[in-house]
This record gives sequence, structure tokens and C-alpha cells, in this order.
Amino acid sequence: MSDLDRHKVIEDLLRERPFASVRDLQEVLGVSAATVRRDIDKLHETGVARKVYGGISAVDGYSHANRASARPYNENRDIAVEAKQAIAQSAEALVRDGDSIIVHAGSTCFYLGERLARRNLRIYTNSMPLSAYLGEHGTCQLVLGGGELHREPGIIHAIGAPPPVFYASKFFVGTQGISSKGTLESHPLLVRVITELSACADEIVLLADSRKFSLRPRNVVLPLSRINTLVTDDALSDKHAKMIEDAGITLVIANSGSKSS
Repeated sequence: MSDLDRHKVIEDLLRERPFASVRDLQEVLGVSAATVRRDIDKLHETGVARKVYGGISAVDGYSHANRASARPYNENRDIAVEAKQAIAQSAEALVRDGDSIIVHAGSTCFYLGERLARRNLRIYTNSMPLSAYLGEHGTCQLVLGGGELHREPGIIHAIGAPPPVFYASKFFVGTQGISSKGTLESHPLLVRVITELSACADEIVLLADSRKFSLRPRNVVLPLSRINTLVTDDALSDKHAKMIEDAGITLVIANSGSKSS
């Protein structure tokens, strides 16, 4: 990764949060602390960000430019709850007893994991909140992603490690946004992790409420051609439904009651 590429990653990260430590940037960029400090010095000199004790800070207001499309997990889990729970209920019907599946991080995937906790399944997850829930309340066979805890975005991941040796019939994944280009994320680590896990499953099932079609994070993660099934809520517009169907994706509409409200 070139200097310019690393600087862009740091700038994108600071659009989502006000501060990143040297250690945070080492994990995301996969480089030494000395390289990170040189990058911080350069961005500080050019006025793009501010060098602070222990890391780098966004200039005033800069980190909140895309706040509507990239909320922390603790905030996002309380948004569109009825739609997410309806999506999780519909997604549960796609899982057969005895399946091996991957359930990614994110609030909608968490609701699915809750519903699957006591099923006869083998579940791989790198979600810190979901793994804690399944460990306490579940009877399913649980396989955890290894590595360090990244509290935001709430996943367990080892930087630089090879993809997990886990083969699943389905990979259930959420997204920050959806466009004609594919699923969209703003956090660089999520881009990397989702790409790796997508190679470990026969099918990819996207769980996304209809709001996600109006959000535009910067990074394309999975093109629509990689998605097999989309489970969304009944507030999906005809325009977006056509886009999904034209891409050859199986569309499952969950009844969240939004059309009658």
C-alpha cells in the first residue's frame, strides 16, 4: 500500500470517528508503528488532520460528515428495530437444521443469531456481541473468529491472518449501504473481513433494511453479482426492488408492518 493509499484510508476512518490511535492504524493498515507515525506527521503538516497524544484526530466537524451512514453498533442497534427483527425472522427460514453457517457482525445479524441460538447448527461468527449472547444462551455449536477485539465495529479479527478454515452453506451479512455497484462500507477493516468471509460460503445472504438503499458509504465490498439472496423489509421501493431483481438476486420481503402504518 502506497503512502497516498494509506493516507486515504486514514482520512476515511476519521470521517467515521473523531480519533484513531497509533495501534488502531497499525491494525487497519498492517504496517509498523513508525510508518503510522510518519503518516500522522504528514497529515498533520498538510492540515488534513491533527496530531494528538497517542494518535491522530479529525479536524473540527470533519469526522461527522458521513455520520448518517456510519453509526457505532451501540447506536445502530436501536434504529429500525421492527424492520430488523422482521428481516431476522424471514432469514431464519432459510436455515436448515444441521447447517454450517457464518453470521457476521451488525445489529440485524445479531437478531438473526438470537433466533438461531438453540437450533441444531454450527455457527461461525466474529461478532463480539453475538458470540457473548450465544455463549450464554445458545446450545448451537459455536465457532469463534480468532484474534483481537476491535470494539468498533465490534468484531474479533487477527490482522494479517489467513481467512478462517470454515466452510459454510450460507454467509449472512449486513451492510451500511447498497447501490447499483454493490454493498457499501466505510470502515476499512469491515471491507477486508467481509471479503475474506465471502470466500468461505456457498451462498451469500444479505440482511438489510430498506433504509440502506439511501446511504452511500465510500467503499464497495461485494458487487451485486456476488449476492444470492437479499432479505429486506416491506418499505422497499419498487425502483430498488427492480434493481435487485435485475441483478438476479432472490428477493425476500419481510413483513414489518410499515405499509400499514
